[in-house]
Amino acid sequence: MAVKFSEDVIPLSDMKINPGRVIKHVCEEHRPAILTSRGRGVAVVQSLSDYERSEEERLFMRAVVQGLADIESGREVDISEVKKRLRLK
Repeated sequence: MAVKFSEDVIPLSDMKINPGRVIKHVCEEHRPAILTSRGRGVAVVQSLSDYERSEEERLFMRAVVQGLADIESGREVDISEVKKRLRLK
């Protein structure tokens, strides 16, 4: 999902004139569009489904990193202890 600067950098004025085209582009290409004003980036437009997928991936990776940090620092619990705490067989 890398940005293609030749296609995905869109002046804010284009977004104002034809927002449907910009939305269609980000939905079809599955890449975010960078909106610019006076040549500088001001915002990013991304399809909702791509945003949700990215957010889920980010949260998953954050949990993995936290789990690895817990293991390295000795904050781990044996599976039998977990089952006991949760009253599972």
